[in-house]
Amino acid sequence: MKDRLHTIQTCTKEHGPGLRYLLVMQGCPMRCRSCHQPDSRRISEGREITVEEIVQEVTTYLPFLQASGGGITVSGGEALLHTKFLNKLFSEMKKLGVHTAIDTAGGCYTKSDFFMKQLDQLLSNTDLVLLNLKQIDPDKHRAHTGITNSHILEFARHLSDRNVPVWIRHELIEGVSDHDEDLILLSDFIHTLKNVEKVEVLPYLNGDKPGYQLEGMKTPTAARLSNAEQILNHQII
Repeated sequence: MKDRLHTIQTCTKEHGPGLRYLLVMQGCPMRCRSCHQPDSRRISEGREITVEEIVQEVTTYLPFLQASGGGITVSGGEALLHTKFLNKLFSEMKKLGVHTAIDTAGGCYTKSDFFMKQLDQLLSNTDLVLLNLKQIDPDKHRAHTGITNSHILEFARHLSDRNVPVWIRHELIEGVSDHDEDLILLSDFIHTLKNVEKVEVLPYLNGDKPGYQLEGMKTPTAARLSNAEQILNHQII
C-alpha cells in the first residue's frame, strides 16, 4: 500500500512520549496562517512511500524507541486524510509492540459512514491522539484556518466517547489565539472531555521567517505563556 509523504524525522521528542519516529504526511484541508509547513498542503505533492518501507525502517530504530518509552507518530499536513494507509501501518506497528500516536487538527473529520468506519478501525490501534485545538471561537477559527471548527469539536467529543487518550495542544499566537476570554471558553470545553491526559501550550515561533502570513509576529512572552497554561490546565489538574 502506498501514500504520499512530506518528510520523516527519525528521532524527535516533540510529538508524544519518549523518542518518536515521525511521519509528516502530505495534504491538508486547512489553511492556517501560522502553518509551519505550507508546502505540505497539496495532497498530490510529496513522495510516495509504502507501509513496508516504513515498517522496515522503524524496525531498525525499535530498540531506541522502546527503551525511551516512545514509538511512531503520524502528523502532517493532516494525518487523518490518510486513514486507510494508517490502518495498515498501525496494524503492523502493533504487531511489533510499537506505541502509536496521531498528531491532528481534525480538520477533515466527517460523520460519513465511510470515514467513520475507517476512523474507528484506526482508533482501535491508536494509543494517543495529539489534538490541536487552534481557536474555540468559530468566527476567529475560520479567519485563522479557513474553515469552521464545529466538526473539530465533534471529533474531540468522539475521541472522548471512545475514551482514546488525548493530549490537547494549543498554539499561542498574539492577537489570534491568546485572548483570555477565548482561553477560558476553550478550558471550559476541555473540561467536558473525559480522556484528556495533558494540555500543552505551544508558542508561535515562525514570526521571523520570510514568506509566512504572520511574518513579523512576535513569539509570546513567558508571562502570556504562563497565563495560558494556567487557564487551560486549572480545571483538569
